[in-house]
Amino acid sequence: MPACDSRGMTPAPLEASPARDGLIAHPTRAQAFGYWLKLGFISFGGPAGQIALMHEELVERRRWISENRFLHALNYCMVLPGPEAQQLATYIGWLMHRSWGGIVAGGLFVLPSLFILIALSWIYMAFGQVPVIAGIFYGIKPAVTALVVHAAWRIGTRALKNGWLWGVAAAAFVALFALDLPFPLIVLGAGLFGHVASRFVPDAFQTGGGHGAAKKSYGPALIDDHTPTPDHARFTWTRLRHVLLVCLALWGLALGGLTAALGWDAVLTQMGWFFTKAALLTFGGAYAVLPYVYQGAVEHHQWLTAPQMIDGLALGETTPGPLIMVVSFVGFVGGWTRAIFGSEALFLSGAAAAAVVTFFTFLPSFCFILLGAPFIESTHGKLAFTAPLTAITAAVVGVIVNLAVFFAYHVLWPQGLSGRFEWPSLVIGVAAGVALFRFKRGVIPVVLGCGLAGLAWRAMHAALVSAV
Repeated sequence: MPACDSRGMTPAPLEASPARDGLIAHPTRAQAFGYWLKLGFISFGGPAGQIALMHEELVERRRWISENRFLHALNYCMVLPGPEAQQLATYIGWLMHRSWGGIVAGGLFVLPSLFILIALSWIYMAFGQVPVIAGIFYGIKPAVTALVVHAAWRIGTRALKNGWLWGVAAAAFVALFALDLPFPLIVLGAGLFGHVASRFVPDAFQTGGGHGAAKKSYGPALIDDHTPTPDHARFTWTRLRHVLLVCLALWGLALGGLTAALGWDAVLTQMGWFFTKAALLTFGGAYAVLPYVYQGAVEHHQWLTAPQMIDGLALGETTPGPLIMVVSFVGFVGGWTRAIFGSEALFLSGAAAAAVVTFFTFLPSFCFILLGAPFIESTHGKLAFTAPLTAITAAVVGVIVNLAVFFAYHVLWPQGLSGRFEWPSLVIGVAAGVALFRFKRGVIPVVLGCGLAGLAWRAMHAALVSAV
């Protein structure tokens, strides 16, 4: 089947591909390793920024892959649960260097962030009560609330195209805010509604590709629009069964090993099981699954507190890698507070829990790519969102709004509605919102600026108190 762009249009065939004639050298494994490692340290800006970084480098500059093949892979990653930017890196790495390339590309997208977050989590737990650190986090909390509101607006403007989808978003918000229904039930309900309703109003659940079409030609690419699918990327049922068995074996051995060594009720085992389920529910990005993580990690298992959850999201926003890496902070704090290896090994407890959580969160992402990418390569066509996924995306907007309300409550009334109102937090949060919405500032400048504002306020308040 001819290649299609994100609008479903077939591009004009190329008469010859200089890339295939040797003018663009196929990168060695060492060259690919170097690029993916670099990307792991500079992948700030959330999925949109990370995808833009890959597009600029791989499509425009290095010409390792064509625009249409890049968008084709991205459309597949967008309909999967999990971090789409990390899955896209895995897909391209796999396409170029087989399974080794996919594992390296996806792994290096995550590992730098894991090590950085372990270090920051240790500083947070060991020195979080130091006035300087506490002041910075005082300012970061309202900034995170503004970021969540901005995320809801950004996703809502793209996803809520008609009254039906607005209704789905509103219903999801009420289901969480008023009825406290579990997140998986909301996802399933939205998908079922989309499936049924699309039979009566199909136009309401039709969406475009969502990423725009190729606006210009960047010249021939190594993996061009009409480059034949390499042998390792061809779909076969034998390969599908083999990869599925390997994925299930890795998951079973890891969870079974934890169960055998520590018991089913042990903290690490429960983390492995819980974050496996969370990994399969991350439709719509990290913000969408955070309410589920909150319900399980804060309310049910009590691995950390609500304010700590907000602090963890702030750390995740200011480090490279996918935002869902906030789960490694959740794991670290849970391992530390439960002292799973004893009170004398708190860092080891936290680091081990962070590693376990990261493994179980990202294993499904690798499996989805290695399982499904050969089939996607066999089509070379546009993957449209189905009606259930369209409805789920709309529900995600309501879920994120609920998350913003939850964060705002804990930031503005940290001791509950009967406690004092934190007006400095309101001022900082409004300033962050103006910076995001009006001046289009990036995440890192906003978070850092609010952190400094919080530090200045706490220092001024402490000075006033001591003077009195």
